[in-house]
Amino acid sequence: MTSPDPTTADRPCGLCRLPEDEWLLGYEGFEAADEGTREALLALGNGYQVTRGAATEATADGVHYPATYLAGLYNRLTSEVDGRRRVDESLVNLPNWLPLTFRHPDGPWFSRAVFHVAHHHVALNLRQGTEQRDLVVRDPHGRRTRVVQERIVSMDRPHVACLRTTLTALDWSGPLHVRSLLDARVTNDNVAEYGALARHHLTDCATGHQGDTCWLTVRTTQSRIRIAEAARTVLYQHGEPVSRHQLSGPGYVGQEVHLAVTLGTPVVIDKTVALFTSRDRAISEPLDAALGEIATAPPFPALWNAHLLAWEQLWRRFHLRIGGRDLVREQRALNVHLFHVAQTLSGHTADADAGVPARGWHGEGYRGHVFWDELFVFPLLNLRTPELTRALLLYRHRRLPQARRLARARGLGGALFPWQSGSDGREETPGWFHNPLSQRWMPDNSRRQHHVNLAVAYNVWQYHQATNDIDFLATYGAELLVDVARFWAAIVDHDPQEDRYHIRAVMGPDEFHDGYPDRPGSGIDDNAYVNIMTAWTLAKAAHAYRILGAHHTDDLWQRLGVNDSEVARWDDLSRRLYVPFLPNGLISQFEGFADLDELDLDAYRDRYGDVGRLDLILEAEDDHTNRYQTSKQADVLMLFYLLSAEEVTGLLHRLGYDFDPATIPATVHHYLARTTHGSTLSRVVHSWVLARSARTQSWHLLRDALATDLSDVQGGSTRQGIHLGAMAGTADILQRCYTGLETRDDALHLHPQLPDTLTHLDFDLRYRGHWLRIHCDHQVVSVYALPTAAPPVTVIIHGQEYPLAGESSVHQNFATGQPRP
Repeated sequence: MTSPDPTTADRPCGLCRLPEDEWLLGYEGFEAADEGTREALLALGNGYQVTRGAATEATADGVHYPATYLAGLYNRLTSEVDGRRRVDESLVNLPNWLPLTFRHPDGPWFSRAVFHVAHHHVALNLRQGTEQRDLVVRDPHGRRTRVVQERIVSMDRPHVACLRTTLTALDWSGPLHVRSLLDARVTNDNVAEYGALARHHLTDCATGHQGDTCWLTVRTTQSRIRIAEAARTVLYQHGEPVSRHQLSGPGYVGQEVHLAVTLGTPVVIDKTVALFTSRDRAISEPLDAALGEIATAPPFPALWNAHLLAWEQLWRRFHLRIGGRDLVREQRALNVHLFHVAQTLSGHTADADAGVPARGWHGEGYRGHVFWDELFVFPLLNLRTPELTRALLLYRHRRLPQARRLARARGLGGALFPWQSGSDGREETPGWFHNPLSQRWMPDNSRRQHHVNLAVAYNVWQYHQATNDIDFLATYGAELLVDVARFWAAIVDHDPQEDRYHIRAVMGPDEFHDGYPDRPGSGIDDNAYVNIMTAWTLAKAAHAYRILGAHHTDDLWQRLGVNDSEVARWDDLSRRLYVPFLPNGLISQFEGFADLDELDLDAYRDRYGDVGRLDLILEAEDDHTNRYQTSKQADVLMLFYLLSAEEVTGLLHRLGYDFDPATIPATVHHYLARTTHGSTLSRVVHSWVLARSARTQSWHLLRDALATDLSDVQGGSTRQGIHLGAMAGTADILQRCYTGLETRDDALHLHPQLPDTLTHLDFDLRYRGHWLRIHCDHQVVSVYALPTAAPPVTVIIHGQEYPLAGESSVHQNFATGQPRP
């Protein structure tokens, strides 16, 4: 199909009209070592699908890695490694819809390997959710062509992605061939450490053509999910004849268009792609759905404009602005983080039955699995898109039967959620992982991280506090709380001499300690974070029983078999769990932590530079982190990340410990000095817990956390996918930590203490049916409620309580402590 060149008014904006720098993530030139990281950071998605920001002419060649992933689409493969048989479930790399390239009849197809690239600029417009690319290339015969590409993965139509390519001959006229493909000759090759594992997930490829549309179908080998892609390629040129040729072969399908190009006259090629799978709702069959979507999809300008409108509306929900001098770079990093959270988890995710992936849907790191990262993501979503939090909590609820089976397999009651989860909720944590330093396989005992259960319970309760969604609590949330409480009630071990309960053979958030020096891999005892959060969980489960007792929920408790005596036992356990302390009176990470050797981390930094993965360094030296008082990430300090100092103090007093909150700063510094920050979440937590006692240090750690993926601080990790929990966590520090924002006791609490670098914070959030606009600076807090029919809510600023109804506001001046007109 050949059509007139679209008018300038219909064209999307080019690179020359991009907005201010804080909304633009751009790269000039080409650096082979950085290309994988750039592709992950420039990825586009809509909550249903994500496509990496790879060049359209690129193939998976060790430098580039074009890939498209669907939220929650997994497949299992069996591998033989070092004489061991293992089964791994992985996020599947789907057929590549990007391929589009060109050539002169007497030359090769355009690629960086055979063309000279004189200029190259690629940019992600964060406000619009678009990628724009501008390059000038010279073929082996010296002919120069300008290539401008504009790409979206539609936030308006979740199954649709679009690419517009504009070719302009700069010093030549003559014939040109353009090739557009759908390519199923893909494997999972994004993570070098998985190179020895099976990686071919797709089979049964079929292809075909219908007019200017080509299509391709495949099936995953084990999960047997059918995937269909259909592509429409349309050429816009002023009246010049073209010829179109169908292409197909093993694993690919497409079209080749032959045309005549005139010097200085642009040629526009629009490629629109629809993607459906047999997991999708409200379809008859994937290929039928893809062809139908392509047949009814409007031209590129209309798709572009609808996509921009969807992003404009989405940014209203994620509005978060920082004020201060020379903070453009920090605001841009924040916008990058908010962008990737919003496009990984959107309204389109709600029907996907997907969890919160640790690495987004941007790469194959951790095989696309779900860990505990929702603990860092949900606080951001609760106050902006609570309906999405609700849908993502249902991912856990649907997998309760599998979690119950996992608990029973360990001889325990209740439910045990796995450390790594995928399609059906079984434990996906591998038994071994590869150490690239020693080239050996190391045992992976992280399935002992049962604290993922605590994260599930915490997330249920915090969602309830932010929304007061009693229906969710009664229908789903209480069941999750009950089964998690039952698990911890079953795992405790009673010491009759002390009349205390112990939790043994587990791991805390710190993955450097999977056991003691003389019994590695067997777990540690009485991790303080686990025990104290277990007490919190048991108390909240009992509280939910009391709350729902007034809402005619007898049928619920009867179905779950909960009675007053079981709730009384939860209450008793929540008062008698053991908490270890160091000889200096600070909370101990776990029982026996003080008996371990100290390690000179500075000496290791001098030798190795980054010691984040000290476990790999020591294993290569035939040593083990179990021997030392060193942590990969925050462990004890997670308590002060999730709970206020008042809550932690209250829990410890409830447990019978005379805890002095004045020791919290010393606790923070004790563990900070022993932490390698081997997890991207670690700096987020440490920034948070330092916010009240060392605001400048907190700000510096936040800036480091904002650079985690943009600077690829883990040395190549970002190319395997962004770190979603750290991205959401940095925004949440600004949203909740520096503002002292809490949702507890049926009120919204604010107690701001901004770092000196920040002059103010402005953000919007949603609380119990109200959209609130909040301004905090070093003197004033202002809260304005937009018009709503929701009942008034309670806002507490610096301990002063205010009722707040729709279309009203409250202001408080720090200096006077009084309301301000």
